[in-house]
Formats: sequence, structure tokens, C-alpha cells
Amino acid sequence: MQALTQFILANVSYLLTGKLRSKHGFTPRQQHIVPQDFACIGVATSSNPATDQYIIEQLRHLGIAHVRLDFSYDDFESDNSRFLGQLLHLGFKVHLHLVQPFAAAKGMETSTEQAYWQQFLEKVCTLYGPSVELIEVGSTINRRRWAGYTLNGFLNMWAISHRIIKAHNITLAGPSITDFEPLYNIGILSLLKARQQLPDIHTDNLFSERCTEPERDDHKILGHTFAPLLGYRLVKKAFVLQAIGEHFGVPNMHSPSAFWTLPRIGRLLPDTLEKQADYLSRYMLLCAASGALKSAAWGPFICHREGLIDDGITPYPQLERITHYQTVGADLSLYQVRPAFKAYQAFIKLIPGLRYEGQLNTSEFLQIHSFASHDYQLHTLWTNNGKVAALQDIYSQAQLQQAVFTNRDGQHCEERPSVVTESPLYIRFAGAQAISIQSGASIIASAAIHAHMPQARYFSYRQGSWRGLITAQNTEQFNLLANALNPSLLQCPNKQNTLRHARNAIWTIPDPRDSSKQLVVKQPVKMHLHKKWLDRYKPSKALRSWSGAHELLRRGVNNAKPIAYFEHTDDTSLTQNYYICEYVPVDFSVRELFSAFAQGKEVYEGISTQTAYQQVCDYLFNMHSKGVFFRDLSGGNILINKISDTELQFSLIDTARAHFFNHGTQLSKRLSDMARACNKLHAAGRNEIMSMYMAKMGKSFGFRQKIPFYLYNTKVAIKRSLKLKNIKKKLGLHKNT
Repeated sequence: MQALTQFILANVSYLLTGKLRSKHGFTPRQQHIVPQDFACIGVATSSNPATDQYIIEQLRHLGIAHVRLDFSYDDFESDNSRFLGQLLHLGFKVHLHLVQPFAAAKGMETSTEQAYWQQFLEKVCTLYGPSVELIEVGSTINRRRWAGYTLNGFLNMWAISHRIIKAHNITLAGPSITDFEPLYNIGILSLLKARQQLPDIHTDNLFSERCTEPERDDHKILGHTFAPLLGYRLVKKAFVLQAIGEHFGVPNMHSPSAFWTLPRIGRLLPDTLEKQADYLSRYMLLCAASGALKSAAWGPFICHREGLIDDGITPYPQLERITHYQTVGADLSLYQVRPAFKAYQAFIKLIPGLRYEGQLNTSEFLQIHSFASHDYQLHTLWTNNGKVAALQDIYSQAQLQQAVFTNRDGQHCEERPSVVTESPLYIRFAGAQAISIQSGASIIASAAIHAHMPQARYFSYRQGSWRGLITAQNTEQFNLLANALNPSLLQCPNKQNTLRHARNAIWTIPDPRDSSKQLVVKQPVKMHLHKKWLDRYKPSKALRSWSGAHELLRRGVNNAKPIAYFEHTDDTSLTQNYYICEYVPVDFSVRELFSAFAQGKEVYEGISTQTAYQQVCDYLFNMHSKGVFFRDLSGGNILINKISDTELQFSLIDTARAHFFNHGTQLSKRLSDMARACNKLHAAGRNEIMSMYMAKMGKSFGFRQKIPFYLYNTKVAIKRSLKLKNIKKKLGLHKNT
């Protein structure tokens, strides 16, 4: 009870100082050297001795010599002991992490477990102490369900560890808190300082996974809406934790483990392997830039769920690997190297040993960081997910011509990139003189892209008063499309190629890349006075369509592939803009399907009601789970290709109104979308499909959930009755044709 009271009082005292606000904010410090051994990796082996050699070869290929190995009570005669001996013999810098079994940690308030821990420590220090770089004790101590420690049990474990490890003159690290929970750091370090048992190195597993992106404000603090008020992003978190350690007498801080699991990434984005590699690069670059960390590590080197190498072992162990990374799969034939391996390899090759010069821009969603050696400057650039910036808005043409470009994976770019995306880009400039960027360098406002779309690169289009983006495989294809789709030469549609001509003109043109295919062009042609006033500060319709389509694609929701958008910079009519996408032939729409069922048909085009309802439900539920609020989800905008009588393929059109979130869509917004989609469906069919939908959320389709459907149906009925042709018909003024 005394320890808990001191823990609480220490936090109250520290909070009153206001230091949790961090005077540095989330802008990295300048002019510090990134340590040569900054990058670390967590390793474990298997019962197969060949695994040891495989890992060592891969570590050398990765270019890393700093490893963290978990070691526990039964490891003296185990595979990890064999592997540890090899690592030390070969000169690897080993961060030895001592892990107590859960039951032992839980029982550390008893003399029996304390004695057993003391014997274990004495043996470890005698056998390995002179050779290891440091010993870390404590493991996710703020997760009792994983580690097992009570506060007093942890303090008992630490007191024994401090006495024995320091007696052997070994560097001591701890307490291995996980995530950003600074109240634990404050309380624990305060208690250890009072007992004169401070570690030499303060360790905290500085995760950003729960934020989705490394640069994002942590929504676990104050929620999605209010998280920006405190602005706890990765760099600020590092500053805060390092300041806490410094306050209590431990200025050196390491982050010994962090990672992004594929299932968590997959909640929103289907390109899990590519996104894992993006996040690793961005995380390590920000950690290196911060200057608050002496070392940062990726978690499991080999693991199916979060490793840089997949061992093919899908059942996850009962104990989280962040607490105890115990073993890997023994079958080397199952191992597969992931993109994240190459991304880490590139970081290790390019960044450690350089001097951090500072962040060169202050705009949101774009990161530009400068590192330097004595004879060159290295800039690292990336955007937040889905954002894009034009390189010509950041550097002069002269600067771009002298630069050498390397992609996230360390590969030299044969063709100069045109844009910056969420996948980091390294740009090297010869000479020691600092390279400045253009004033106001920022993203292309409101533009979204799918950075990992297969066989697609993005090119900025600037021609006279026209601007836009074009998707192409390479520079040659970009030039072909830029000439053929020149917006100043796009012809107005004729009757033969017109698909629609109302508020928007939609027509087809030949695809310059393949004369047997077509592209679709969309241009607004009628803008009512109130829409001109409401839309004057919005992005153009073309840009909204382009961005909506890309946001859907990058979240795994199918729609026609965007090719280009163009907008005239001096346009006041709001009609001088074009959106161009691939033409996708379809069999029918959900509107036709539901209208047929509403008329009493049980089968439409060979598709039964049960098949249709289930697959439409699954498609739209997945869309909403990916954070999409479509806002214009009429049945006519949901197109269907019939693969077979039991399999349908869906795609969406009219993407300009869609809104997107970094979490699943709220129920109220889901119901708003579904009310539109089901408008043509009879009540029984609507109840059936919505019961399926709500069951996926563990809910029922009751009266409260039906209200948005009643309201939307009433709204549609009123709008139809107020249409001029319907009024004329009721008054007998409608002409028969």
C-alpha cells in the first residue's frame, strides 16, 4: 500500500509541473547524430539448428548487428542458449531480455519465487554477463494479464535484479513498459529512485500501431475527435518519455520493441504487407529524427503476424510476443521474406551515423526531414496515407535534376518520381551545403491516391492553366496519356458516345493505351445557382471523384480505375474540370435487381433473392467496416457483374460525395447509406437484407434502426411528387408521346 501511495503521489507531483505537455511538441530536435547502432531487431530461434544459421545470414543481409533476445528460466539448455552462444561468438551486440514465466512473476511477493529468480540471475550474469551489451528486466509490466506482476511483486523482482546485475558491472535496462502510458513511467521511476535502484537505460516499447499511422495523434487519448487537442504523436511521445527518464535521473532511453500486426492493418487496408513496410520506415525515421532515443527496435524478426520474415506458423501463441518472443517455426521451407525486410534494410543502410538537420516543412500530412554527412544531404519524404505531393512544388527543377532518388526499399529509381506518396522516398544531394525547399511546400490539397495500386505510378500534370494527376505505368505512358487526354482538346460528347447528359455529361473515348478499350469522361455541365454558391470553396467535382475512387480502391472497395483528373485554375463556372476512368462493362445494377424482387420475382438473371441479399450485404458491410460513408449509395450506383449464378462482383460509381474515416463507419451513417441502397426494395426484402447486415454487428434490425429508412422513403416520395413532369401529369397537362 505504501508503494502504491508513493506511485500515485509521484504522478500528481509530476502532472502539476506541466511537463507532460512537452515544450518540443512534435517537431524533432536538430543537429544530433543518429547512433551507428540505432536500429535493433528482436530474434528467437527454433529446435532446428539450421534456423540459427539462417537467421544469422539474414541479419547480415539486413545489415544489423544489434539484436534483442528473450531469455527465461528453461533456456539454459534450450535452443535459445545455443543461439545466444553463436550470436556472442560472432560479435553481435546482444540486448539480453530476461523474462519470468507468468506464474513466477505473479508469485514474486513470495520468498520461494524470489529465491528462484535470484539463482536464475546469478547464473545468467556468470555465463553471459561479460559478453552481452546489456541486460533488461521487466516485461510489459503495465499489462498484468500478460506479465503477471503486481506492483510489489515487480519491485521485489527489480530489487534483486539491481543488486545482482550491478554487482557484475553489467548495464541494466528497464522497466520495459509497453505503449505510451507515462503514468507508469513516472510512478515506477519515482519508486526506483527512492530506493536508489534506477536503471542505466530507461526502456519503453514505444508503439504507434494503435494510432494506425506513426504520424497520427493517438486517439486512445481523448478519442478520435479530441485527440488533436493534446497532439500526442510519436515524436512528442518520445520527448515526453525521455524527459520523464531525465527528470528521475535516467536520460538514456531505448524502445526495445514495436511493430504493426497484419490483422490490425487489415481492418482498414488490404495491402497489409506493403503498409507494414511503409509504417516500419516511417516509424524508424521519426524515431531517429526525434533525438530522444538512443536505440529503436522492431519486434519479432520472424513471425507470421508481424515479422519481417514469415515463418508460416499461423496460430498465435497464448502469450503475446511483445511480452515473450520465445520461438519461431522450424520448417525453413515455409519462410518468406516480406517487403518490410527491404524497408528496414534501406533505413539501416542510409540513416544511422548521419546528422539530423531538421524537419524542412511545417505543413500537415507531408513529412520532409533532412539528414547529412560531411559530403552529402539526404532528404526523406513521405505523406500520410492516401495523400500526395508534387515534387515540383517542393524543389526547383535544378535541384531535381541533380538529385539521386531511392525508394522505400533501397532501390535506385531509374525514372525520376513525379510525386511523394505514403511510401517513403530518399533523395540524395551531393555536397555539404544545405538544400532548401520551396516556401509553402505541401500536399496537393484534397487529392487522394492508392500508392500500392499494381502497375500504377502517379504523375503531376501542369499545362498552362490546367493542373491534375495522371495514373500511368511509366513516363512513356504518362506522356502518351497527357497528349491524348489534353483537357483543352477534349471534345464534347455526341449521341453515339454519350452515356448521360444531365447535371453531368458522361461519355466514352478510345483508350490511348489500347484501342480495343474505352475510357469514360465525366464533366459537370449544369450548376444551379445555389450549388455554385455552396461549392465555390470545395474541390472540383473531378477532383472529388478522383479522390473518392482512390480512397475506395486503397481500402479494397472495387470501382473503375481512375486514369486522370484535370481542373482549370481560373474557372469560376465550376464546370471546367474532367474526371477520366476506365470503362467497366457491367451486367446490371442493384437498382434493377431490387426492383425485380420488389415486383415479386424470386430470381433475377439467374440470381436468387437469398444469394443477392447475402452478397450485397457482405459487400456493403465490408465497405462500411473499411471506414467508408458513401453518401450517394443509390442502387443505380452499385454495379454488378455476374460471375455465376452464385457469385456476384460489385463496383461503385459516382464517388464524389463519399466521406472516409480511419475507423469503421458509425451505425447512423451506415443506416443512412443502406436506406438509399434499399429504396427500390420492398419491405420484406429490406428487412431480410438488413437483418443479415445487423447480425454481422451483433445487433437486431428493430424499430429504431428502421427510422432512417422511413424518413428516406418519405423524402424520395416528396421529391418525386414535386418534379415538374409529375405535377403536369396530375393536372392533365402531360403530353402523350
